[in-house]
Amino acid sequence: MNLPMLFAEAVFSGNFQIGMAALVIPFAIALIGYKAVEAVGRNPGASTKILVQSIIAMAFAEAIIFFVIFLGT
Repeated sequence: MNLPMLFAEAVFSGNFQIGMAALVIPFAIALIGYKAVEAVGRNPGASTKILVQSIIAMAFAEAIIFFVIFLGT
C-alpha cells in the first residue's frame, strides 16, 4: 500500500488525531512545568500558589489525551 493512502486512511479513521494528541500533550506539560519553575524563580514567595495552579493545569492537559483516546476510537 502506498504512503498517501495510509495517511488518508489514518486521518479518516481518527488515528491521526490520537497520534497528534499523544505527541503534543507531553510538550504542553513540559511547557507548563518550565513556566512554573521560571515563575518560582522570579517570585519564591508565591511558590505554593504557583505549584497548585501548575498541577491543575497539567491535570487538565493530561485529561485531553484521555478524551481523545476514548472518544476518538
